[in-house]
Amino acid sequence: MGAYSHIDGSLPPPSYAVVSGQDPRFCKHVHDNVHGNIYIDPLSLKFIDTEQFQRLRELKQLGFTNMVYPGAVHSRFEHSLGVYWLAGQCVEKLHTYQGVELDIDRFDIQTVKLAGLLHDVGHGPFSHLFEREFLPLVINGSDWSHEQMSVNMVDYIVDEHRIDVDSQMIKRVKDMILASSESAPPRSSSGKSFLYDIVANGRNGIDVDKFDYIARDCRACGLGCNFEFQRLLETMWVLDDEICYRAKDYLTIHKMFATRADLYRTVYTHPKVKAIELMIVDALVHANSYLEISSNIHDPSQYWKLDDTIVKTIETSASQELKEARELILRIRRRNLMNFVVQFCNEYPVPKDMLDNFKKVTAQDIVCSQKSGGVTLKEEDLAVCNVKIDLTRGKHNPLESIHFFKDYESNEKFTIPDERVSHLLPTSYQDMIVKVYAKKPELVQAISEAFENFQLKTYGIKAQAHATPQKKRRYNPIL
Repeated sequence: MGAYSHIDGSLPPPSYAVVSGQDPRFCKHVHDNVHGNIYIDPLSLKFIDTEQFQRLRELKQLGFTNMVYPGAVHSRFEHSLGVYWLAGQCVEKLHTYQGVELDIDRFDIQTVKLAGLLHDVGHGPFSHLFEREFLPLVINGSDWSHEQMSVNMVDYIVDEHRIDVDSQMIKRVKDMILASSESAPPRSSSGKSFLYDIVANGRNGIDVDKFDYIARDCRACGLGCNFEFQRLLETMWVLDDEICYRAKDYLTIHKMFATRADLYRTVYTHPKVKAIELMIVDALVHANSYLEISSNIHDPSQYWKLDDTIVKTIETSASQELKEARELILRIRRRNLMNFVVQFCNEYPVPKDMLDNFKKVTAQDIVCSQKSGGVTLKEEDLAVCNVKIDLTRGKHNPLESIHFFKDYESNEKFTIPDERVSHLLPTSYQDMIVKVYAKKPELVQAISEAFENFQLKTYGIKAQAHATPQKKRRYNPIL
């Protein structure tokens, strides 16, 4: 994975040895393409050098996004190393400037770093598709989450590999992993609550997980990124057990949320990406009864064996039971998307004044909007994706829950209303977008008309901004 620093001559920053208490000669030196040289302590290496953590190499960070953005082939493995490093940088900065005041010790530093390292160890295949799209179709009322599985996997790794680690440290690591999830445990009243906001921030959404994936995903997809997390890492300050930021960094924080929203719109929910995901979900559903994909999602000893290579397993199998799933994957390989799922993608944003009462659009809604005459549509003829893009807090402005300070001499924290910063900032913080896909090319026109009828009937306007794209006929020089 890397070279020991005393072998290649590279030494970590002086503060590393002082703060962490680890001899740099026994740290592993790794070069990351986003953060440069990072140094991994011996305890963290014990977790990394397990088959359960190495599995993250086989989980693409962005699932099938590389079918549209070819460079997006980075994995959960390097993302986890990046979050580990940034979590350490964050807590070490706080230790340097406020260590005595906040009573930050080496135990705290190691705990936060482990939480950053292990926060995604329970992730399923294909980014969030496994959890949000596949499992609800094969398990009624599924409440499975990758955060909870990460917690279960941490326990399994410790027991399976007999890692000598303090039980209280592991408990706090698990609490930090769950800090932003719906199952987040109540925080201790003993103080140091700010430590739980570093990796997964349930308080206001600013955390090193976002710092890493925003920078890494933008780089991999070849997109520009004008958000610089280093500024926030350098200047954060703890007041009243909460991480606060300088008032002058308001727009920097806004850029973080805006860049994340841009990634969701242009990359994560790209129309072609969603089309491929629909086909993959169908393939997994067809293969589930034979491969029992969903049967071991609560058993870490079996779950860790599941990764993105399940697609290759289906694709290369000669089993008749996997024929339908295999054909779907073959269509994707041959870029034959138009003939199965996506003859077109009709997309429209829900009008702003309708967001509060928005109800997810279903295939039945579109079918029932068809007027008489012509072909009769059925629900299985189309697929609908309801996409929500926000700034992490739904319809609310996340910056309203962030506290700022004037300067380092002040002990006062405060919030900043948008209007005190700029009149150019958005007044709406959430988009709902509906994407409709046709499964048969001959039904394109009928579904397109039914979708337009639905818009007019529901919202009184046709909100679609562009015409239905048609597949162009390829030029054949022989003809």
